[in-house]
Formats: sequence, structure tokens, C-alpha cells
Amino acid sequence: MFLSKMTFNQSSLFGQTDDLQDLAIIERPIRRSLKTAEEIEKLTVDEDLNDIERAVYLLSSGQDVQRASVVVNLPNLVRQNPAETFRRVVPKVREVLHVAGVEMQLAAAGSFLTILQDDIILIQTHTHSILQIVLLNLDHRDTAVVSNSWLETLLSAIDALPKETIRQEILNPLVSKAQLSQSVQARLASCRILGKVAGKFESQIVKKDLLPLVRSLCQDVEYEVRSCMCRQLENIARGIGVEHTKAVVLPELVELARDEGSTVRLAAFDTIVNLLEMFDNDDRTRVIFPLVKAFCEKCFKADEAVLASLSFQYGRLCHGLSGSFTEEQHLWFLEFYKKLCILGLHLENGHCESQVYPLELERKYELVRKNCAYNFPAMVLFADPKCFLSELYPTFSSLCNDPEISVRRTVAAGFHEVVKLLGPNVHYIHKELVALLQDDSLEVLDSLMNTLQETLELATSRGEGAGSESKQVSVPDLIPALAAAEQKAAASLRWRVHEKLLQRYSCLPRIISGDQIYFRFLQRMFTIITTNNVLPVQREAARTLCVFLRYNRKLEQRQEIISKVLDQLAQGRSYWNRLRYLDLCEIAMELFSKSYFCKHFLLPALELASDPVANVRYKLCCLLPRLKSTIRLPTEKPILQQLEFCVRRLLCREKDKDVLVTIRKTVLELDKIDSTEPYHKRHERDLLDQKKEKEENLLLEMEQLERQQSDGKLTVDKHADKKRRDSKTGLSVTKNMSGSTSGAALSSSAGKEMKKAKLARSRSLSSHPTTPKMVNSDKSLKVKETSSCPGTGKGNHLPINDDTLRSHHFSATSTSMSPTPSTSMPVLIRSNTTNTLDHRSNTLDHRSNTLDHRSNTVDHRSNTLDHRSNTLDHRSNGGKDTQSRKLTIQRKSNSFGMQSGRE
Repeated sequence: MFLSKMTFNQSSLFGQTDDLQDLAIIERPIRRSLKTAEEIEKLTVDEDLNDIERAVYLLSSGQDVQRASVVVNLPNLVRQNPAETFRRVVPKVREVLHVAGVEMQLAAAGSFLTILQDDIILIQTHTHSILQIVLLNLDHRDTAVVSNSWLETLLSAIDALPKETIRQEILNPLVSKAQLSQSVQARLASCRILGKVAGKFESQIVKKDLLPLVRSLCQDVEYEVRSCMCRQLENIARGIGVEHTKAVVLPELVELARDEGSTVRLAAFDTIVNLLEMFDNDDRTRVIFPLVKAFCEKCFKADEAVLASLSFQYGRLCHGLSGSFTEEQHLWFLEFYKKLCILGLHLENGHCESQVYPLELERKYELVRKNCAYNFPAMVLFADPKCFLSELYPTFSSLCNDPEISVRRTVAAGFHEVVKLLGPNVHYIHKELVALLQDDSLEVLDSLMNTLQETLELATSRGEGAGSESKQVSVPDLIPALAAAEQKAAASLRWRVHEKLLQRYSCLPRIISGDQIYFRFLQRMFTIITTNNVLPVQREAARTLCVFLRYNRKLEQRQEIISKVLDQLAQGRSYWNRLRYLDLCEIAMELFSKSYFCKHFLLPALELASDPVANVRYKLCCLLPRLKSTIRLPTEKPILQQLEFCVRRLLCREKDKDVLVTIRKTVLELDKIDSTEPYHKRHERDLLDQKKEKEENLLLEMEQLERQQSDGKLTVDKHADKKRRDSKTGLSVTKNMSGSTSGAALSSSAGKEMKKAKLARSRSLSSHPTTPKMVNSDKSLKVKETSSCPGTGKGNHLPINDDTLRSHHFSATSTSMSPTPSTSMPVLIRSNTTNTLDHRSNTLDHRSNTLDHRSNTVDHRSNTLDHRSNTLDHRSNGGKDTQSRKLTIQRKSNSFGMQSGRE
């Protein structure tokens, strides 16, 4: 045991010794890198020197690091003491730049540009000295970096310099720099300076002083110079105006467009496209179109290097020339564009497949098709959206199914523009939208996500054009595609794409129905929140879930969503889920009104104060001030008391140090909530909350209205069936009544039995009893109606005629309602208020009371007839006619008595 302890102590000691040796080895290079005493002496500067003297000393005898620091600090020296700086420091800088390296040259170029752009110290003599240094370094031996840096300095400084300074300091040396005897670098710099200076002077000065140099540089022996000068012709043309452009610039462009160098022809083509608005229709038709057509044909056949730029500028070219095109020319440009879109591909069985080319050529063709995809919205406008199906749909389908990812990604980025242009014919490209959503590459999906909300809204709202069924057909295909896209993003490692996709899915309540969201996407949001390992993705899923809940219009579904949130998150077994519930509360406070949040989310959040995990309690403490701001007093004072109780419990029982510190800070913030907030902010927040509450109430009213409409439609359908059956029965009864008197009595009894059955069913539908006043008024109405009927024959038909009863009832209750029963009843139900069914039940109750009153009236009549029959029996001198009349009256009285007894 002792030996083992000794061995352990020795090994630990030796291990520490090895660590110390490693540290010593690490320190050795650091000691070697320190400056020696001699080096420190060289870097030391006398403290008594002022800034100007120190700069001169360092430029003269300092090291490269010190010289570079002086050059970088040169603008500050000029601002402090311009005269001494230009007299003593700038000449030293000029001397140092002859032998300086690239870093110091670049630093000097930046410092001099700052000085030239500073208007306060811009003095003629100082500008002259600086421009001399700049022009001198334009011919630096390092043309790739240093010369270009000094040239950019000069070009940027031209914008800040006055005209006279430009004429004297730049244009005069430029004449000699543009000669053939100068280097190619000097002539290239002259081309760029000419293009920059042309916009600073009047057209006459440009024509007189600059055009001779422009012509000579356009005819330079070096193709690089010709190409550079050709690209500056745009600035020259805008400087001399439209008239001189047509006479001077256009002939030069025509000649350069036929140059033997491909880069020169490409520069001429780009310049022509940029200057199209400066040419009239005659020039476009006679000069530009043949030139451009020949250029396109030549590039397509033998110059693949220029095709990329041609395809990129093609949209602008077609729109610039479209006003001057004939129908044949218009068709030619459209067909040429179609050829570019499938360049390097061959179509087989409707699918695009790449042909075998050398790698470099294949990349060029891919770039051409990518540029064509970029220009596709412009070409839809060029070809007219009405002709999309016949002219451009196959091309668009080819681009959406291109084998190269970059092409499909570019199509996806501009998909919303195509949707806008198609308008009511957007259903043409629903198939391509679904295909891009199901693309194998996440890059394509990511590009489509940027404008997915706009694309889906336009694609579903305008899909009712030529084919009204297209919208219904596309939605079942769209929903699985959206679900599959989310699954693919979730399975990948690119969580940012997944987060963006979930964010875009918050627009789905405006795209598809609530049931589709509930059954296809809602459970997926819960799964992401509870199982995903990326926090931003979980939070975005929680936000999307809250949006789905916010715009759901079915009470049962909302209640089930909230119960799931409380069960799986607020009361979840994992503390991670309970943390996500607090995140969801933060989102819910932004989306819902205060009353809705307090009703459904606040109390479960406060219960987390007793959570066993300190992180949950810590997050709750940070959230308490926002939770308090959702409580509205005095209506929700009990909730405020529960929050205060929660705070007291945390203060008394909390043992975690961080949580205790946080709750103490939170108590101070809770006390300051009402006192520190400005009134206008509180008022704005209250107005926003009122708006949210109105929207929530509106959703509830819409839900109730939809339910009542659906219930009303069912009731109307049932009532229509009953009415048809009753009408058939009534017709048979009428026929029987016309046949015999006894048959009329039996059919009248059957009609009353049917009325009684209908009355019982109507009372079962109504939960509100009829008021006595309405019953009495209807009774008085029916009494008058019955007493006014002349004769007993008409009185027999009155209880059976239901249409007469309905028309009298509607005329008594509402004067504005149509008296026709077949049209008034469905209109009432379609307009569907909350009392529609009650109104129908009250109407049937009124009818039942009327029928009861009629039965009493019939009983009274039967008694009267019995009295008459008795009177006739006492008469002994009656004839045969009198006896027959007595027998008939007895039969009628017996039939009426039977009916009254049944009633």
C-alpha cells in the first residue's frame, strides 16, 4: 500500500516536471523574438520632437514600419499643420515611395485620396504636389496591384476636384500618356481617365478636346486598349449628347463590333445594350438589329466565350429593341433565347440530360443556361404573358428540371416574378412549383424559400383563371410537397435552411384551410419542438405553432392544441420542453391579446416557479416583468395576486445563487413597470392589444356564423324534404275531398295529425319558449281570419292550407319579408343570425296555437250543428227534403266531433 502511494506521488511529480519543461520550451521562441538593446535604441525617438519633426526623422532614418505609420497618419498631419506638412513631410514621402514596397504604396495611395477629398485643406498648390505624386506612380513597375491602386485613387479624386484643376493637372499630361509611344499600362489608364473626365465638362469641350484621343485609342494596335476604350464610350456618349453620339460614337461602335478580337466585340455589344435608349427607332432597325443579329449568330457558332455575357445581357437587349421589332424579328430573338436555354442539353422522353462535353465547355454552357434562367421573367414580358403556354412553357419546364443545380437555383429565385406576370394563368406552372419544392438539392429549396410566402399567396389566390379547377387540383399536390420539403430540410445538417423554411410556413393559414394545417403540419411542429436538437429551429417551430393556433377557426381544435402545449411542454417530463414552453410564452405575448394569454398561458407559466430544475426557474424569473405587463387591472387582480405569491415563494425558498440574484433584480423591475413607462408607449401598446382582441373576437364570430350556416343548411334540407312529402299528401287529400264529403273529413283529420307531428318535431329543435304576447297576437289574428270565412265548405279547407298560414305569419311579423313561402324561408336561413332556428321554432309554435284555436272553433261548430239537428227532429211536419238535409247535417256533425275529439 505504501509503495503504491509512493509510486503514485513520484509519477505525479514527474508529470509536473515534464509540464514545466514543456512550458520552458514554449517560452524560448518568445525570448528570441524580443528586441535587443540595439534594436530598441534604433526604434527610440526623442520625446521633445513635435509631430512634423518626428515624421521627418522617421521618414529619413526610421525603419519600414515607422515610415508606413507616418504615411498612414499623413491626413492627420495635414489637418493639424497643412503648410509645414506639405513643405517638409510630403517631399520626404515622395522620395520614400521610389523605393517603397507594395504595402507602403497602397497606404500612400489611400492617404492621398483622403487628402484630395478633404475640402477644407484643398489648396491649389497642395493639390498640384499631390497630383504630381499620383501621376508619377501610375507607371509603377508593379502594374497588377500598385498602378491600379494609384489609378483608382486618381479616378476617385476626380469627383472632388474642380474643373480647372482637372484641365490643368490631368488633361494636359493625358495627351502625352495616350500616345502609342507610351506603355500599354499608360494607354489603358488614359482610357479610364477619359471616360471619367467626360462627365465633368460640357459637350462642346468633350467633342473638341477628348474625341480625337478617343478615336485614336479606339484604333489602337493593342486589343486590350481598344476593348478598354470601347467600354468607356458609354460615358463619352452621355457627355456629348444624343446628336453627337449618332454621328461620332455609333460608327465607332459598329466598327468595334466587327473587330477580330472577341473581347473587343463583347465590349462593343455591352456598350450598345447600355446605350439603346439614346438611339432612335431608325437606328435600331437599320443599324443595331442587323449588327446584334450577326453578333449573336457568330457567338453561337464559334465563340462560346462571349455567349455568357450575351446571355446575361439578353433580357435588356430584347426590351431595349422590342419597340422597333417587326413580328419576324421579335420571333427570331425569342427562338434564339430558346436555343440558349437548352445549350449543351438534349431532350429525351421529356427530360433534360447533359451531353458529354469537355469540362471547360460544359461550365460555359452551364453559365449560359444560368443567365437565361436569370432573364426568364424579362423574356415572359417580352413574349407577352398571354402567350406563355405556347411560347415559353416548355423552356421554363426545361430550366426547372435542368441537371445543374445552379440553373434550378436561379429559376427558384425568380419564380415569384414569373407568378406575378402570369396572373390568372398561374396554374400553368403549379407542376413546376411542386417540382422545385421536391428538388433533391437543398440549395434550390433555400433559394425558393426567400420568396415562398409571396409565391404561394399568388399561386393560390390567382389560380382561378382559365381553369377554375386548377386551384383545387394543385392544393393536394402542394401540401405533400411542402411537408416533404420540411422533412428533407430536417434530415439535413443545414439547420438554417430548416429554420427559414419553418419561418416561411407561418403564411400557410392564408394559403390552405385550417383542417389541412391541423392534420398535416401541427403535429410536426410539436415533434420539432420536443425532439429537435437545434435551439433556433425549435423556437421557430414554436412561433409557427402559435401562428397556426392564432388563425385556427375551430374551437375544438384550438382547445386540443392548447391542451397539447400544456401537456407536452408546460408539464413535460424533460426540463428542455418546459424551457421551450417559456419560449412559446414569449411568442404568444406578441401574437395574442393580453386577455387570451392570461386565460390560457399565464397560470401554467407561473406554476414553473416550483420546477425542480434551476434553469427553468431562472428563465421564469427573467420573464416575470413581461408576464406582469399582460395582466389588466382591476379585472384580472386574482392573477396578479398569484404572480405576487409566486415571487414571494421564490424569494423565500430559492436556494440557487443565480436564480436568487435574478429574482431580486426582477422584483425591482416589477416595481418600476407602471411608474417608468411613458404614457404614449403604454397607450400604443393598449391600442395594439385592443386590435388583437378584436381580431380574436372576429374569428370567434366567424366560427359561430359558419356553424349556424351549416346547421341552418341541414335544417333547410330537412324542412324541404318534409314540405315535399306534405305537399304530396295535401294534393292527395284535396283530390279525395273533391270526390266525397266523407273522404274530405278523413283527409282533414289526417292533415291535422301531420300538423301535430310537425309541431312536436319543431318544439324539440327550439330551446327558447314563445312569449305570451306573440301567442295572443297570433290567436287574435287567426280568430278574425276564421270568422271571416263564409260558409263551412271553405272552413274545411282552411286548416289544411299551410302556405296560407305561413304567408299570414310572415306578413304579421315582418313587413319587409316576401310573402312567398318558397323564397322567404331559405333567405332567412342563408342570412343566418343567431336566432334563426329559434325564430323557426316560434313560428311553428304559433301555428300549433292556431291549430288548437281552430279545433276549438270546429268543436263549437259541431255543437251548433248538433243543436240544429235536435231542432229538426222536433219538427213533425217536415218533408222528405227536410229529412234528407237532417241526415246530411248529422253526418257532418259526427265527423267534426270525431276530429275535435282527436285534437
